[in-house]
Formats: sequence, structure tokens, C-alpha cells
Amino acid sequence: MNLILLALAFCIGIAMSAQAAVNSQLAHSMGANSVAAALVSFGCGTAVLLLAALLKGGPATLGASLAALPSQPLWKFAGGFLGAAFVFGSVFLAPRIGLLSLVVLVIAGQLLSSMTIDHFGLINMATRKVSTVRIVGALVVVAGVAITVFGDRIVATMSR
Repeated sequence: MNLILLALAFCIGIAMSAQAAVNSQLAHSMGANSVAAALVSFGCGTAVLLLAALLKGGPATLGASLAALPSQPLWKFAGGFLGAAFVFGSVFLAPRIGLLSLVVLVIAGQLLSSMTIDHFGLINMATRKVSTVRIVGALVVVAGVAITVFGDRIVATMSR
């Protein structure tokens, strides 16, 4: 794998944590309105993506791409709903469970669902069989998540 692409994926992870924290603070400043904060976040993101799409190929290219939308099956629009759920969920949960717990649980969910999608080639993705080594790695990550989320309680219970 290209090292630059791996570094980019790592940076996206950093951005996701920062996004959750920033959006949580936005919600706090908006009277703890998580839905409004998620809406503002999506609005800002939409504006940036519109600018990027226009810079990439101009209005004609964007128009041609958008013209293909009516012929798409409805399930292909689920990404927008899932993205909204992620942003709203992170805005809602970060102040309630803490950023660390939020992020490690998100990572665990992403890890397990990604392995399943890769292994079975779900959602028209290429099939990439999951090896025993990768399963062991995933279990180590899940154990790390459990320790991160419940470790203090476990230690407190054991020291009684």
C-alpha cells in the first residue's frame, strides 16, 4: 500500500476526532441543540464541497454529474443519511460519553463492519478475504476499546 495514502487515512482519523469536538462545542454554544449544530456542520461541508466540485470541472461537469442522479437506485443515497447520523451522533454523544469513548467505539464499529463488508464484498465493494491475522488484530483493537471504555470500572471493582 502507498504510504502517503495510509498517512492520509490517519489524518482523516485525526480530523474526525477534531470534528466531533468542534461540533460538540458548536452545539453547546447553540443552546445544546445537537440537531442544529449538525445542520450547520453539514451546511458548511456542503458549501466547501460545492466549491471543490466547481473548481474540479466547472459548472458543466458538475451539471453532467448531477444529471446522472435520477437514474440511481435509492440505496445509493444512503451515504448522506449515514453521514448525517454520524455527525449528529458525534455531536450528541461527545459531551455525554467523552470524546475518547466516542472515538474508540466508532473505531470498533468501523473495524467490525469494514471487515464484514470487505470479506463478503457487500455493497458492491471488492471482496478482500479477512485473514486470521487480521481477525486477531481486530480482537486486540476490540479488547483495547473495552479497556479504554470500561478499564477504570474494572480496576475500581478489582481493588475493592
